[in-house]
This record gives sequence, structure tokens and C-alpha cells, in this order.
Amino acid sequence: MRKIILRQPGHFTETHVPRESIKPGEALVRIHRIGVCGSDLHAFVGRHPAYSYPRVIGHELSCEVIAVPENGSRLRTGDFCAIDSFLTCGACFACLKGRGNCCENLQYLGIHLDGGMQGFLSVPIDKLHRSEKLTLDQLALIEPLGVGANAVLRGNLQKDEELLVVGAGPLGLASVQFAKAIGAQVRVLELREERREIVTKLGVEVIAKPDGRFASVVIDATGSRPAMEQSFSYVAPGGRLVFVGLVQGQVAFEDWLFHKREMTVLASRASLNLFPRIIRMIEDGQIDPSVWITDRMGLADVPSHFQGLPDRPGLVKAMVEVSESDL
Repeated sequence: MRKIILRQPGHFTETHVPRESIKPGEALVRIHRIGVCGSDLHAFVGRHPAYSYPRVIGHELSCEVIAVPENGSRLRTGDFCAIDSFLTCGACFACLKGRGNCCENLQYLGIHLDGGMQGFLSVPIDKLHRSEKLTLDQLALIEPLGVGANAVLRGNLQKDEELLVVGAGPLGLASVQFAKAIGAQVRVLELREERREIVTKLGVEVIAKPDGRFASVVIDATGSRPAMEQSFSYVAPGGRLVFVGLVQGQVAFEDWLFHKREMTVLASRASLNLFPRIIRMIEDGQIDPSVWITDRMGLADVPSHFQGLPDRPGLVKAMVEVSESDL
């Protein structure tokens, strides 16, 4: 079984190990697709605060159930599933308050624990969400869709309310699609022409530079300190600013502007029990993330191709495909 390990920032190694055995309360799955997250790209160059090394990265995952113990979830061998990579303790302050996405003892597949850049994985049964309709690509994108959905919820966005999304990467595009689904008035600020074209295909207004208009809700999905600091100026009086992207270090803002407009600043982390809802929305045709996928590679290509991804023209989402030869 091929396993790709990010040994340290900037350096992958490849190993072949026996098929992973099933752990108690878990199912053995074959990994089919791995979406490359922006956080993976930051981890590769050592600029993400959450990753530890060495690490098998990959947390945007779709899989096929290979073996599963008796369980009450009706999960069966052969089911195709999305994997919720967010593993919580259930006992800390956040979990007891129903905020598992802020779990104090969080373990995230691909970040704190080994993730999906391998042929097989043992996964807790309750973290597998099956669909008989979705493609393997769509299932792998449930995880980033959940991040965008949670950002919209954190901003308490309402129907007909004005939203500005800053940055049309995958998290920005996810936020756009959920905002459209609730009937908000959506605009996007994006510098890259190729990404603006994708936004246009979604039927959403897109601008290449600030136009002086305020929005009652601003979602910043850039993960860029200068952009995040500038986003304060786009928020209307009494509005909300949601940071779904993150940086390592401090973000500064003008205190008088913050007070004068009495704005609310929110962080949005991952998703919170949203996988079933998102799967239904895709099955019903309300959203479709497949437009994001701009690049593909095989698992065996990761060590040689991964480093060049940020320089790929038009990159939005790269998808890694695990083939029979990787097993």
C-alpha cells in the first residue's frame, strides 16, 4: 500500500506498508479521492500553525467501505462515503456546549493524525457519511463545503441581506454557494481573472477591486493578512465580519473604525455536524462544487507535483486520485 508522508516542511517520502487493520468502533475504507486544501499547501512550506510532522496529509476525502463491524448506522461494505475528518473528544467545555468544532482536544485527520494520502484508512463509523448519488469528487468536497456553510451560519446571513465574499478560492466559493441557497445578495471581490470567471459561472457579481460599497456581512476567505486587515473597511455600520481563512501571527485593525461602525468580528472554524445536510443539498441540485476542480494528479505523482501546485495557472482545487496500483 502506497503511503505519502510529509516528513518535514518541503519534503515528502513514500513508503509501502501493509493494509491498515480495523480498529475498534471503526471501518476500514479504501481512499479514492483527496482534495488538496490550501492549508496543506501552507503546511508543505511550514506556514500553518496546526500541523505536526511527520504527517500523512489529506483531510478532504472520499472513500469506499471495505470492511465494517456490525453497527447501527446501516453502513455496508461497498458504500461510497465522505469522511468527516474532525475527531472530537465529546467531554471538554466546547463539546459539552455543542461546539465540537472548537474541541479543546481536537484531532484532525491529515493535520494532527495521519490522513488520506494512502490507499487504506481505519475511520470511526460515525465519521462516514454515505451517498448513493454523489460522485467521488463531490464526496471529497463535502469537507470544504462544510467550512463555507459554517462561515455563512456564523455570519447569521439572512435572505436578501448583502454579503461580500473576499477571495474566490474553495472556501470563498463554498460560502458563495450557501449564501445563494438562502437567497442573499452576494458579491465577490477576487483579484485573479480565472477565479472571477468561475464566480461568473455561478451567476454572482464579481469585482476585481474594492468599489466603495459596504456589505452587512463580509466573509474573508483569503488567508492573507493584508486582505484580512483591509476587510474591516468593507463592513457596513452594525455589520459582521467573518474570518474563515487564517494566518499564522497577528491581524491588526483600526480601532476607531471598528468602534465607529460597531461591527462584530467572528471566527469560523471547520463545520459543525453539517455533512448530512450538505449531501442532501448536492443530491437535490441546490449546490455543486465540481466546478472548483481545476487540476488532477495521481497519488504516486504527489511527491513530484505537489510543490508546483501554487504556481499552476488558474488553480482553485487540485484533486488526488488513488488508483488500483497504489493499493
